[in-house]
Amino acid sequence: MPAPIWFAPWKPGPVASTGADQGARGTEGAGGTAGAGGAAVVSVTGFAPHRPWTSVGVNVSGVALRRGWGEVEGAIGLWLWSVPGLLRPHSGSVSVWRDEEGLRGFVARHDHVRIMRAYRDRGALHSTTWHTERFDPDATREEARRVIEEWSRERPAS
Repeated sequence: MPAPIWFAPWKPGPVASTGADQGARGTEGAGGTAGAGGAAVVSVTGFAPHRPWTSVGVNVSGVALRRGWGEVEGAIGLWLWSVPGLLRPHSGSVSVWRDEEGLRGFVARHDHVRIMRAYRDRGALHSTTWHTERFDPDATREEARRVIEEWSRERPAS
């Protein structure tokens, strides 16, 4: 049985005000069943620390980035995710973007670069990106869940 994947509530970005994430803030902020938006770029990232205690700093850094998400240029929205565990915790994000330019701009931001440099030698990073013609929050989260479960199976037992 796979470990549970916990998702934080949807955090809309500034593009949300244009209606591009319509329906993404459904019940309990979990993605909802309603609506969709226009074309989007989805990025799923995951970090698996070599040592479990590293996960605390990584998660705190992720939450700090999430706090300012409403001002991230080109962002439609974000879910943070976590697979808890004493020996094999891992976590990451599912971010949704208006276009690749917005994603590249975020990746190059000084606060993101600082965090990536601080943790790059402390664990394994996974990422995948795809394009969708119509952003569907439920379908996006389900596909992200599938990807995260696949990454979880790849990790060696601790």
